[in-house]
Amino acid sequence: MMKSNKKIVQQLKLGNSKAFKKVYLAYYDKLFHICKKFQFKFLTPEDFIQEAFVKIYNNRHQLKEEVSLEAQIIVICKNIIYNHLQREKKIIPLDPDYLRNQTSSEISDQDETAERKENISKLIDLLPVQQKKIFKLHKLENYSYKEISSMTQLSHKTIANHIYLANNFIRKKIKKA
Repeated sequence: MMKSNKKIVQQLKLGNSKAFKKVYLAYYDKLFHICKKFQFKFLTPEDFIQEAFVKIYNNRHQLKEEVSLEAQIIVICKNIIYNHLQREKKIIPLDPDYLRNQTSSEISDQDETAERKENISKLIDLLPVQQKKIFKLHKLENYSYKEISSMTQLSHKTIANHIYLANNFIRKKIKKA
């Protein structure tokens, strides 16, 4: 198994489309069964499988020959699912019945929360362009430093520094308010 695993990973790294198709067909059903265990509001298991294979293809050079390909594929798919579930938690329902059934204190709490979010959003807009972009990717869209690094071609330390500076700026402005 390890020898064929190493060979298929090498072929994937070279961009061999037949090897990629073989991997896709071999692992599709397994990923589908993993994905359907989760409850999604907006996306289907097929969406996550597609995203996982796109990520595998785009980052095929990072695949490790000494680690089981199956394990790598499953980890990638699960991470995509977990990241999506985290983003889903942040989505506010816009169901009219939900709003009608709320008491006035709940609505005033929500007004305060909405006002805080708006104020923080204004502070984020005051950040330098690059800091704002990185801060939003990490804090609002839940991208990891590694994902941001691959998107922006910046080092892990640079990303950490931008987030640190942005956090300090926002914290200081909130304390002054």
